[in-house]
Amino acid sequence: MTPTNSSFVLPPGLHVFERGWLSANNILFTGGEQTALVDSGYCTHAEQTLALVKEVLKGQPLDLLVNTHLHSDHCGGNALLQSAYPGLRTLIPPGHADEVARWDGLALTHETTGQLCPRFSFSGTLPPGSALTLGQQRWEIHAAGGHDPHSIVLFQPEARTLLSADALWENGFGVIFPELDGEEGFTEVGLTLDLIESLKPDLVVPGHGPVFRYGPEVMARARERLDFFAKHPEKHALHGLKVLLKFKLLEVQHQQLESFIDWAASTPYFVTIRQRFFDRETIKPWLISLCDSLVKSRVARIESGVIINA
Repeated sequence: MTPTNSSFVLPPGLHVFERGWLSANNILFTGGEQTALVDSGYCTHAEQTLALVKEVLKGQPLDLLVNTHLHSDHCGGNALLQSAYPGLRTLIPPGHADEVARWDGLALTHETTGQLCPRFSFSGTLPPGSALTLGQQRWEIHAAGGHDPHSIVLFQPEARTLLSADALWENGFGVIFPELDGEEGFTEVGLTLDLIESLKPDLVVPGHGPVFRYGPEVMARARERLDFFAKHPEKHALHGLKVLLKFKLLEVQHQQLESFIDWAASTPYFVTIRQRFFDRETIKPWLISLCDSLVKSRVARIESGVIINA
């Protein structure tokens, strides 16, 4: 929840709030014809998102809200921001517009991941191939499938700055959710990495983690990770499940282990992934072994029958 590293020279009027991993980073634009926020974080942190925005705007309204994609950690604060700023325009990637309009929690993956997202409305979409004024500059909108089939990234060519969402982090990228659904995702990640390489960014503002300077070593790490997962899809599936468990633990902080296991056993992603990759496993012992792996990785503790975020 801290501003970005001051050693980076970002485009004028761009403010980055680096959040914890439960909430995506928020990127706030000021100084142009309209104020704008890219991504709103998770719903349980929505009050913090609103406070961060208000602190910078100092009484100005927030005019525009943009979502790079509609995973709950990127759009969970939309509803509160729309309530706080009645005139707020909200733009989303076009691929899920119908699902948002009728609010289909399964299609939007909020229910399938066992996550929360209050219903919100939208004003329009962000067609790839078009551009958008944010702050004082025009930003290109590019399709960035893979992590989410409808995700976009935003690129400012003069400042060579990329808002990469979960398409590229300093040490990889987000879970490739289409692959967990039994759909193609690895190829799309490769195409998105090709796109980013062709854009030749200088600075990258990721959806999670600190702002970083782009270089060949960043792309090499991402491609190595992709190649490994493509060769071992079951390891990617395990990685995805552990990410979902850790995300829930970040949300609740601590919970009776039995209740935590019951939640996972009733969450569609865990059921379908077990059936696809680990069908010989009995679900509850298997889920307990996944929790044990979080403990071994030192990102969780289990004490007196309670699983605790670490």
